[in-house]
Parts: sequence; structure tokens; C-alpha cells
Amino acid sequence: MKNLFKYLKPYILQILILVVFVVIQVQTDLALPGYLSDIINEGIILQDNDAILNIGLEMLGVTLIGAVASVIVGYFAARVSTGVSKDVREGIYTKILGFSTKEINKFSTASLLTRSTNDVQQVQTVIFMFLRLVISAPIMGVGAVINAYQKAPDLSWLIATAVAVIFTIIIAVMVFAVPKFKILQKFVDKLNRVSRENLTGLRVIRAFNTQKYELKKFDNVNKELVRINLFINKLMVFLQPILFLIFNFLNIGVIWFGAKLLDARILEMGEMFAFVQYASQVIMSFLMLTMVIIFLSRSMVSLQRIGEILNTKNSVKESKKPKKFKKGSKGKIEYKEVSFTYDNSEEPVIKNISFTASPGETTAFIGSTGSGKSTVINLLPRFYDVTKGKILIDGIDIKDVNLKDLRDRIGYVPQKGYLFSGTIKSNLSFGKEDATEEELKEASEIAQAYDFISDYKEKFNNPITQGGTNVSGGQKQRLSIARALIKEPDIYIFDDSFSALDMKTDRDLRKALSKKTKESTVLIVAQKIGTIMNADKIIVLDEGKIVGEGTHEELLKECKVYEEIALSQLSEEELKLKNIKQ
Repeated sequence: MKNLFKYLKPYILQILILVVFVVIQVQTDLALPGYLSDIINEGIILQDNDAILNIGLEMLGVTLIGAVASVIVGYFAARVSTGVSKDVREGIYTKILGFSTKEINKFSTASLLTRSTNDVQQVQTVIFMFLRLVISAPIMGVGAVINAYQKAPDLSWLIATAVAVIFTIIIAVMVFAVPKFKILQKFVDKLNRVSRENLTGLRVIRAFNTQKYELKKFDNVNKELVRINLFINKLMVFLQPILFLIFNFLNIGVIWFGAKLLDARILEMGEMFAFVQYASQVIMSFLMLTMVIIFLSRSMVSLQRIGEILNTKNSVKESKKPKKFKKGSKGKIEYKEVSFTYDNSEEPVIKNISFTASPGETTAFIGSTGSGKSTVINLLPRFYDVTKGKILIDGIDIKDVNLKDLRDRIGYVPQKGYLFSGTIKSNLSFGKEDATEEELKEASEIAQAYDFISDYKEKFNNPITQGGTNVSGGQKQRLSIARALIKEPDIYIFDDSFSALDMKTDRDLRKALSKKTKESTVLIVAQKIGTIMNADKIIVLDEGKIVGEGTHEELLKECKVYEEIALSQLSEEELKLKNIKQ
């Protein structure tokens, strides 16, 4: 709730204006039964046409004031509710952008999407209803009870009985409904996750003919969601006719007992009709409150889920007194006794990793699957923070510098090259918005991407779909490499970024790349020996530990693990031939 109040603060003035007009609207609604009583008593019974006309004109004026007030209340309620939801969505999105990989994995992408859309929509709906109904309903209910008591105190017990019955029914319904709202939102998360998986992996599903299995999986989640929705809706459907039934019984009771009071001349006709109107206002107030309580119960679940995101503390924290990199610093990297353990793991993924990567050098990492290669380099941009040890850039601990300053110095190409919807140009300019046509061309030529870009009619303005699904895996990797090159950082990270390239393209790209990055610090993770043979330093990882470090020739002689990897990819003759060529 604290989070919601924070987002409501900018709209306090609008809410105050709304409250003023709500009071005016309620006062006009409460005044109308009094006018009706006067018309019946003074006009109809006494046959005074002038009185009827005067009271009628007053009623018309009050009704017009009420209508204007109602329109203004609706306008401000819409402005505040949509404004708050916009700010909340923006707050969630900003918070998610600052999350480390650890927090993203904790919530899951599907859940974050649901919380940013469906949950925020629930909050928007309840704010609108709260401003429209919750402020007016209690005022109207209390005012109607007071006026009803003044008009016919002998009939007030009927309203008290009806209110007691309504309270009992509402509490009973909420006891059953509220727990289901939490389950409902979880199944919305699950449905989003299953849908997202199926749409993303559509090619694999078709290739393995598992459409029926995936449809069944989706159908199971969908049926559960429908079942819970039906349960909640049945409760709501049951509630409305029960309230109207109570309202009708109340009217019957008022007429029955009112007729006896009329016969005994304890009550006048106008007062009885006014009492009926006030009784209906009391019931309508409770009906409105019931609707709000139902929506509020669901939105409280949504608020809690939104609060979980907004209150989550990022595991990768900014330094309170950040240091600045010295001007002219080149990007020397030092890992000192670095270890890292995932939250759900008992053993460290990498243990006591120490090495130095200098500007103008290429440092490569190789090892079997799961040896910790990607983990080592993902610690450098602080996607995760080290569990133990330090990482220094130009002698400064990366935890002591601003995240923006740190990442501005790094050109990162991930394992899976991701492209955003837009154009080739918008994707390549991701790290440098004002990149010129010449810079785009130069970077794409180095990345061996210009050949296929020039084949497009619109060249750099050729559209790219979300995720880059309209280009091949190799083209996606080359565009990702070009995107990093345009940034011209001090440090380049290539996380198995050449895996989808054929041998010729790989060789040509590395040759062109060596000229562009000759003054930069280059880190390469690779599975192929051919990609890293010319690296200045190769670090061999096995089970999270460094088991070898040196050049290709040195490691062939001194590192058993490296030799096994090399022989698994190339024959002894090919290795000898490559060594001779080098």
C-alpha cells in the first residue's frame, strides 16, 4: 500500500477536487427524496399546483447540479486512475531494467509481464471504482440512514435488519473468494509462460510433431484458469440477486408496516415514500461497496505482487560514493581469487579464478560445457556480483564505479544474439544513437555483415522483427558483433559469438576484428579451437577452476584438458598443419 500512496501523491489536488464534487453529488441525491415527500404532502394531498411547480423546478435544478457533479467526478476518477496506472507501469519497468539476472530469474519473465500488465490493470480498475463509489457510498449510506430515521423512526429497524443480513452475506462470500484471487493471478502467470514458450519454440514443436502434447499442456492450464474464474463469477452472480432480493423484501416490509402506520396516522404518505427512497439509497450504497470490496480484494493481491517487484532490492548495488575511471585508462582487467555461487547451488560454479587481461591482447576461454566460461565473463559487466574475490579494471574494483560508467566501457556480444524490432540501423545504433552511415558500414564490413545487408533493397533501413526472427542465426550473430563494434569500447566480450559462423566467415571476421580491436582488451569464450588458436592468452577451465593458461602451442604441450579438446575437434595432422601455418 505504501507504494500506491507514493504514486497517488502527485494527484492529491485532483482527488480533493473530486471529493468536493462527490459531496455535492451525494447531497443532491439525498435531497431528492425530501422533495418527493414535499410534493406528495403539500402538492398532491393539498392539491396545490403552484407548490408542485415550485418544488418540481427546485428538483430539476438539484438534478442538473448532481448530473454536472457526476460528470466531473467521473472525469477526475478516470484521470487519476489512468495516471496512477501509467506511473506504476513506468515504475515497474524502470525497476525491472535495473534488475540483475538473479532477480529476473527469481520472478520469471512471464510473471513480470503479468505484473506489468494484468496486475496494474486490476489496480487501475479499483482506483477508478474507489474514487467513484467508495467515497460516495458511505456518505450516501450514512446520510440516507439519518434522513430515513428522521422521516420514519418507527420503520428504521427494517433498514438495520437488511444491513445486518447484507454484511453477513458479504463476509461469507469474501471468505470463499479472496483466497481464489491469489490462485487466479498465479494461473495467469502460468498461462503467459506456457503461451510464451509455445510461441517462441514453435519451430521445434512443429519439427518434433508435439503440437498435441503442447496443446494439452496449454489446455490444462487454461481449464484451471477457467474453473477458478467460474467459481469467482458464480459467487458474484449469486451475490447480486441476493442483494436485490433483500432490497425487494425491504420495500415490501416498508409498504406493509408503513401502511399500518399510515392507518394509525403515525406516518404521512410523503414520509413513507421518502423512506422507501432512502432505504433504496442505503441498499444501493451497500451494493456499490460490495462491488468495490470484491474488486479491492482482487486488486490487493495485484498490489502485493506489484509491491514485491518495487520492494525487491537489487543484488547488484550501486556504490554510494562511486569512483571515476582515469582519463586515458585503457581497460586492463584483473581477476583476483574470484569465486561465484548461484543462489540455488551449494557448490561454487567458479573457484579462485585469477588472471590478467591487458589492452591490445586477446584472452580466450575454453572448456567443456558447464565449466564456468560464460559465468566468468558475465561477472565483468556485473550481471551478477562475485561471491568472493575482486575484479579490477585499471586498478579500480568494478563494485566501486557507477554501473553506467562500467558498462559504457564494455562492448558485449552474448551467446544468443538478440535483435530488437525496428531496422538494421536502429539495432546497430543501439550503443551509439548518433552513428553515421560510414560507421554503420565500417562496423558491418568488419563483422562480415555488409554483404547480406547490401542485398536488401532498403539496406540499413531493412526491417527487423522482434528477436531477429527474419534473419538467420549467423546473420544475427554478425549484426550483434557489428552493434558492439560501433560502440568502440575499451573492452570487448565475445561470449561464444562465432558459433553460428562457417569457417571462412569466422576466419575473415577474426582477421578484420584483430585490426579494429588492436588497442582494446578482448575476451573471447569459444567452443571451437580454430576460433581461439591465435589468441595471445588461452585460459582453460574445468569444473570451475583454471587448469591451464598460455598460448595454443604451450597448452598443447602442458595442458591435458586442452589437448583432449583440441584432439576432439581436429586430428593430430590438422593440428600440426595449423601450427606450421601459424
